[in-house]
Amino acid sequence: MVLSVVLLLAVLTGLLLHMARGHFKTHGHLPPGPRPLPFLGNLLQMDRRGLLKSFLKMREQYGDVFTVYLGPRPVVIICGTEAIREALVDQANAFSGRGKVAVVEQISQGYGVIFVNGERWKILRRFTLATMRDFGMGKRSVEERIQDEAQCFVEELRKTKGALLDPTLYFHSITANIICSIVFGKRFSYQDPLFQKLLNLFFQTFALISSYSSQVFQLFSDVLKYFPGTHRQIYINSQLLISFINHNVEKHRVTLDCAAPRDYIDTYLIRMDQEKSNPNTEFHQQNLLISVLSLFFAGTETTSTTIRYGFLLLLKYPHVTERVQKEIDQMIGSHRAPALNDRAKMPYTDAVIHEIQRFSDLIPANLPHTVTKDTHFRGYIIPKGTEVYPILNTALNDPKYFEKPETFNPDHFLDANGLLKKSDAFMPFSIGKRSCLGESIARAELFLFFTTILQNFTVATNMAQEDIDLTPKECGLGKLPPDYKIRFLPR
Repeated sequence: MVLSVVLLLAVLTGLLLHMARGHFKTHGHLPPGPRPLPFLGNLLQMDRRGLLKSFLKMREQYGDVFTVYLGPRPVVIICGTEAIREALVDQANAFSGRGKVAVVEQISQGYGVIFVNGERWKILRRFTLATMRDFGMGKRSVEERIQDEAQCFVEELRKTKGALLDPTLYFHSITANIICSIVFGKRFSYQDPLFQKLLNLFFQTFALISSYSSQVFQLFSDVLKYFPGTHRQIYINSQLLISFINHNVEKHRVTLDCAAPRDYIDTYLIRMDQEKSNPNTEFHQQNLLISVLSLFFAGTETTSTTIRYGFLLLLKYPHVTERVQKEIDQMIGSHRAPALNDRAKMPYTDAVIHEIQRFSDLIPANLPHTVTKDTHFRGYIIPKGTEVYPILNTALNDPKYFEKPETFNPDHFLDANGLLKKSDAFMPFSIGKRSCLGESIARAELFLFFTTILQNFTVATNMAQEDIDLTPKECGLGKLPPDYKIRFLPR
C-alpha cells in the first residue's frame, strides 16, 4: 500500500516535470517495442511479478531484440544465446559500458571496479585481475585456501550432529573467507560476531537489491530517491560495510611493508603511494573502498547463493546426490581431500554443478550494459550511451541448447559417452569484457565445496521430497532460493 502511494506520487511529480520539459527525445533506428507513454514509459505493460517476467512476455511479441522504456529512458533488451553472443563477444568493445543500477548508484557514485566506465574501469579492472592472480586466482595457492576452508567447514558441520539448520550463514561464511583471504589477508572464525554481522548485512542487502521495490526504483529513481524505501536501507547497510573496510584499510596502512604486500589492500596502497604525485590517478581512497566493497560483496553473495540453491536441489533430487557421492567414492575415496585435478575425472559431478548454475540462474537479467558508441546491431542503430540488458535467463533456458530447460537435469551437460559437454548457452558469469572478475575462483569453490561436503556428509530435510518448493524467494537483480532447513549427516 505504501509503495503504491509513493509510486503514485512519483508518477504525478514526474508527469509535471515531463510536461515542463517536453516529450520523449526521438531515438530513431532503435529496435521496435511497445509504445511508451510520456514519463511512464512502458509501465502499463509491465508484469507485476517483476522486470524479468515483463521482458520475457514482450519477447514473445517483439523477438530477441527490442526496446522498452523504463520510465522515461529507452533500454534495448537482448535475448537468446546467439544475440547475446553477437553483442557481448562479437562486438565486445561496443557493448562494454556499464549501465545504471539505481539502488547501487547512490553507493558507488561512479567509483570502484564494477559500476564504472571508461578509462577508470579499464585501469581498475586490469589492476584487480593482476593483483588477484598474484594472490592466488587461478594458481594452486587459492586451491589450497579453498581446501583448507572446506576442511574447517566439515569440522563445523560435525559439531551440528545432524541437527536441522538453516544453511544460509554457513554457506556465506565459507565463500566470504576465501575472498577475505585475498582482499584482507585473513579469514574469520565462523563464530566471530563481527563476521556474522557483516554476513547478515550482505544477505539482507542482496535480498533488498533483488526485491520488487528495487525494480520499481530502477524505473523512477530520480523521483523515488526523495521518498522512503528499500534504497535507503541498502544505503545504510552499505555505509556500515564501507566503515568496516575503511577500518581495515587504516590498519593495513600502519603495518604496511612495501617489500612484502600481503593482499589486495596492501598492493593498492603501494600503488597509491607510487602515484601520489599524479593529480589524475585512479588509485585513491574512494576507488579503493568501493572496489573492495564490490569484490567482498560479489565474492561472498553470488557463490554462496549458488551453493544454497544447489543443496536445495540435491534435497529435491536425492538420486542425483547418490550418483555424485558414488563418483566421489570411486575417484577420490574417503582418505584424502578433493582437488581441482579430480574435476576432469568426474564428469557427472561437474555436470551437476553446471546444471545447478544454469537452473539457479543467479543474475537472470544480467547487470546492465551501455554501448560506448553508436552501434549497428541486427539492422538497428543503438545510440551511444543507450542502456542494454543482455538477458542471461534466455540463454540459460534456451531450448535449442537444453532439451527441457524448465527441469533440473544434469544430462543437459553430458554427451552420449557420459562426458562433460560444453554449451555456448552456458553463461552464468556473463561473457565478454564485463564477465565476472572472479569466475575462476567461483568455479574452484563450487567444485571443492560441493565435493568435500558430499564426501563427508549425506543430506536430509524435514520435508517430503515432493513438497520441496524451488520457487525463488526474490527474482530481481538477483534470484534468491526459498528458505529451507537441512541436516548434514556424517557418512
